[in-house]
Amino acid sequence: MAGFSLEDLEKIIHSRAESGDTKSYTASLISCGVEKCAQKMGEEAVEAAIAAATGDSEGLRKESADLLYHLLVVLKTSNIPLSLVMEELEMRTSQSGLEEKAGRKKK
Repeated sequence: MAGFSLEDLEKIIHSRAESGDTKSYTASLISCGVEKCAQKMGEEAVEAAIAAATGDSEGLRKESADLLYHLLVVLKTSNIPLSLVMEELEMRTSQSGLEEKAGRKKK
């Protein structure tokens, strides 16, 4: 799909989350709460990492799509708009990666 963006996906997720459609995977997943959504995101992250480590380009492409979707679901369940994540990334690109990393507060 030419021109499809993460913002477009975020809008679809928000729409489906609010739809109440019992056949919607998104609505069903979000109704389970942030813990289940985060678990699914973690599973997809591991699958993407395995695909990358094994040189499975097609698998990495597909698992990356799953990971991005599940990340946006977790952001939705956590009430964090994608725009805030993008602002954070934009702020970080104003300095070198090493400077940015050194400037983070220790937790």
